[in-house]
Parts: sequence; structure tokens; C-alpha cells
Amino acid sequence: MMGNEEPGDYKNAKRLLVLVNRFEEMIANGNKYYFDTEELEEIIDYYFDKNNSKYAILSIDFAIEQYPFNTVFHLRKAQALAATNQSQKALEILSYVESIEPNNPELFMTKGGIYSQMGLTDQAIENYKKAAERSESIDEIYMAMAFEFQSAGKIDDAIYYIQKVLELNPDSEMAIYELAFCYEANGQNEEAIKYYTEFLEKHPYAPTAWFNLGVAYARLLLWEKAIDAYDYAIAIDEDFSSAYFNKANSMVALNKLDEAIEVYKETLQHEEPDPVTYYYIGECYEKKEDLDKALTYYHKALSLNPEMGEALLGIAICLDAKERKTEALHYVKRAVDVDKENSDYWYICGEIQQDLKFYEEAEISFKKVIELDPGNSEIWLDYANLLFEQENKNGSLEILAEGIKHHPQCAELHYRISACLMSIGQKEEALSFLQSALKLNYEKHEELFDYIPTLRDNTSIIDLIEAYKK
Repeated sequence: MMGNEEPGDYKNAKRLLVLVNRFEEMIANGNKYYFDTEELEEIIDYYFDKNNSKYAILSIDFAIEQYPFNTVFHLRKAQALAATNQSQKALEILSYVESIEPNNPELFMTKGGIYSQMGLTDQAIENYKKAAERSESIDEIYMAMAFEFQSAGKIDDAIYYIQKVLELNPDSEMAIYELAFCYEANGQNEEAIKYYTEFLEKHPYAPTAWFNLGVAYARLLLWEKAIDAYDYAIAIDEDFSSAYFNKANSMVALNKLDEAIEVYKETLQHEEPDPVTYYYIGECYEKKEDLDKALTYYHKALSLNPEMGEALLGIAICLDAKERKTEALHYVKRAVDVDKENSDYWYICGEIQQDLKFYEEAEISFKKVIELDPGNSEIWLDYANLLFEQENKNGSLEILAEGIKHHPQCAELHYRISACLMSIGQKEEALSFLQSALKLNYEKHEELFDYIPTLRDNTSIIDLIEAYKK
């Protein structure tokens, strides 16, 4: 900056504040000052930007009083009323504007927005189309139409208009991302790949298009192609942090953990430190069984977000693997406190409590898992095992029987209840469940002996297993 010159934006901001202060002084004093139409438009827009509905209305009413035939101010009044859910009053004003200026595209855009707010999709679209017939900025109107169709669940129509936006304005990143969202909502990953590939042939330097092409490939588990697309995005925009992050995710899917860690770390060079990125690095180290480094990065994630349940759980799992179970229990309980509706947190909490022989607490945790996720067949087995360990065989049987009601095709539950019944001498019922288990999945019969090894000496069981041998 040279001499006393000021940047244009700063000068304009100062000038606008002078105008606003002068307007508010006028209101406070009950006087009438002169403002031209452009100044009043700036003042009104200032209050809209600040979401100050009281002063927005005051400034609009003053503007209409001074310039009653200026339709801009009537449009602003309609918009202000719509923003405060006074839709009918807003539409009445717009009818007046239409009688004066029937070819004003902003009139129909405003009407379209109000009808959209009222949930009247057909009327909204009709008015947006009228706006498009009268406007030069058609891409913005098509985008509004696309959003309206999206809200109405008409995704194919939304895709059509977003593609029209990109024909008019291929640099619209919003349109590129919204198109990706629509393709995902429709489950049209192949169509997304086809569109973005063709788009990139005409516009090869569009990093967001390369990025979304990568996302579409990733959804189809085409990880190598996804990585190539992310690399193009990065080559065009070396600060594209999301492309680095997604590239690292794809590398994890290919089990290229060392490379993934390096790319995650590179992500952090192009954005503010992010707890999710630190968490993913920790997860990579955990998969590599480098528990100390995993703990380091999980703690980094927690330092940025102390309420990050996934990081708390990651720490608990690593500490548990290092046989530091009391510390592990502390962290998994913190995870549960963060999200009491997460069945995975309760499950791991119960397992650690069981290992520590805190049986009553483990039972509470397992009951909570069943309450939250009865569709998880493993919890019925583990809860039954917890009771069996405490010689509560009847309780174990009850849990297994309940589990079978939820999962009648789960062979493991049938094998387990068979073993449990044999252990209390209910031989016939045990053999009946064993028969069901063998029919469901013969290959898993070894689980019977894993649970109670002495059953290998039981001739009735061995004979029945042999009868089902193929």
C-alpha cells in the first residue's frame, strides 16, 4: 500500500458504515435525511446480510416512502416478509410488482423462492421458468430449479438442470459437487463416471471434476482408478486437501498403509490440523500393529476434539491390546459418555469389563448392545458366554433361545445352545438343536468343541455329526 491509499474493499466498507450510521441516526432522531436509490439499496442489503430483519424492514419502508415506484424496494419488501414466514403478504406485493414490471426476472425468482418455501414445487418451478425466459443469468436460475427438484426428490430432473448449468458455466464448482450428490442419491456411479469423463475431455483443468470422478470410482471399489483421478486433481490444485485425504482412504482400501500414512500427513500441510485426519493416521498405525504410534495420533485427534468418540475407542482398543485394561476401560467409558446410543462402544466396553471380571457391569453393557442392535448375532453369543462363565447356565440358555428368535438362520447360535443343553444333561433337546445347526452350516460344527472340548468324547454327538458329513 503506497502513501495514504486504501484498498478498494476497505474504502467501500468504511463508506457503507457511514451510510448505515447516518440511517440509524435518522431513525433514532425521527428525522428525514436524503439518500439516493443506490445508497438505500446498499443499506438494505447490509441489513439482509446481517440478518437484521427489524432494520431491514425499516430501511425498505423508508425507501418505498421516498421512491414509491421503484420496484426494487417492493421486491426487497417481499423478500423480507418471506424471510419472516409472511408468505401471503409477500405474494400480494409481488402481484403489485408484476402489474408494473411483468418482465422482471427477479420478480419471478422471488416468487419461485416463496413457493418453494411453502412446499409448492410445481408453482416454484413454473416461476423459475418464467425467470429464465426473461433473464441473462440463466445458470443461476437453473441451479435454483435443480435445488427445488432435489428437495422434491425428483433427482433425475435435478441432474438435467445441473448439467445445463455446467453447459453454461463449466467453472461452477457448486454444480459439479451437487451433480455428484445427485448421482450418489440415485446410485448412479457408472453414469457419474461417464459424465465426468466426458466433461473432463472438454475441461481437463477442472480439479473438482477430477475429484468427483475419483469419488465415483471409489464407490465402485475401483481404488486404483480413484487414486489416478485424485492425482490429477492434486496436479491441478496442489492445495486440494480433500483430494489428498480421499487418495489416502483409497490407499488404505488397498492395504497400502505406509503410503496412506504419508498422504494423510501431506493432507495436513494443505489444511488446518484436523482431528479426523489424525484419527485415520492412528487407525493405519493400529492396523500395522504399531500401537504406540497409533496412540500418539489418536491422542492428537483428541487434543483437537476431546469429544471424538472414535478416537477414544481407538485408544481403548490399543490399550486393551497392550494389556492395559484398566486404562482401556477408562477411555471406552468416555466414548460411551460421548455417544450413549453407539452399540459398538457398549460392546467393547462390555468385553473389557468381562476381561477384568467386572461381570455385573459387563452384563449391563451387553444388555445395552442388545437393546440398541438386536440384529448383531455376535452379541447373543458373547452375552450367553458371559453368563455361562459365571455358571449361570439357565440364563445362558435363555439368551441363546432369544437370540435364535432374532436369528433363526444363525448356525453358531444353534451349536452354542446345543452345547449348553448337553452341559446340563438335556441330551435330546441338545441333539435336536445340533441337527438344526448341521443343516444350517455343517462346516461350523467345530465351534461346538471350541466351546466345550469334552463333547468330542460324546458318541451321540459324534455319530450325529458323521451322519451329516458329505
